[in-house]
Amino acid sequence: MRILVTGAAGFIGSHYVRSLLGGAYDGHDKTEVTVLDNLTYAGNQANLAAVADGPRYEFVKGDIADATLVNDLMPGHDVVVHFAAESHVDRSIEAAADFVRTNVVGTQTLLDAALRTGVERFVHVSTDEVYGSIDEGSWTEDSPLLPNSPYSASKASSDLFARAFWRTHRLPVIITRCSNNYGPYQFPEKVIPLFVTNLMDGLTVPLYGDGLNVRDWLHVDDHCQGVQLALESGSPGETYNIGGGTELTNRELTERLVEAMGVGWDRVTPVEDRPGHDRRYSVDDTKLRRLGYDPRHSLDQGLAETIEWYRSNETWWRPLKNG
Repeated sequence: MRILVTGAAGFIGSHYVRSLLGGAYDGHDKTEVTVLDNLTYAGNQANLAAVADGPRYEFVKGDIADATLVNDLMPGHDVVVHFAAESHVDRSIEAAADFVRTNVVGTQTLLDAALRTGVERFVHVSTDEVYGSIDEGSWTEDSPLLPNSPYSASKASSDLFARAFWRTHRLPVIITRCSNNYGPYQFPEKVIPLFVTNLMDGLTVPLYGDGLNVRDWLHVDDHCQGVQLALESGSPGETYNIGGGTELTNRELTERLVEAMGVGWDRVTPVEDRPGHDRRYSVDDTKLRRLGYDPRHSLDQGLAETIEWYRSNETWWRPLKNG
């Protein structure tokens, strides 16, 4: 089997490739992987150094919206796992065009090529943010898409393209929607690595608004396990939520990080709330759990291990932050 993994020099995609080639998923000891990544600011080949010298690994630098490149690359691949995306909400508020090009046009370009070459499975990795905000209860996969940021709107659009290729062409697409990821190798603009590295450097950390926005936290390894389960056991045309099972307000998360880093609340600076800031995310992942999904990382354990990783890998994150 040969798998094309897009965006795999980034945080989540690189974890998936390291896991796949490192033997974490049964039955893939001979699977070959092609990574397609444009190496934008969040893409880093150092994330793949552990597997880059292996005989089953190939790296291609390129843009998923480049139809010529994608059409040339797609033949010979049995499966596509599509992680590539612009994903930072604040950046989307400042400049939405890049998000439309990568997340919408790029996804459509990949779907076209996959259809043309007869790909056996196409996993489109999405986000719970496409659902918008929910005051009570949890979203199921049948909940309406009500995105509130340019980022989530672009991801919702790409989800609809993926669904349309299943409905129109019967391209065997599976969509996954995850909650907030954390773990090692996450780019330091995201909240947990930003806070950890700022506090390591004696800086303050920002807390949006009243800090009562709620997120469900999912370790990247559990997310990738869920993606692999959906790939192997999910049904084409279906969507699967992937949750971590631990909801915290942003203030509660900040309190945990401040305590873990051994500093006081004086290092937290209230800032004006983000425009269109969703109040609460919560996914119902019963559908994937019926296939055997069971997240293995508690938040306490996962945060402790993540903080220790950033403490021990300053040479990885500091050039990114300074650059």
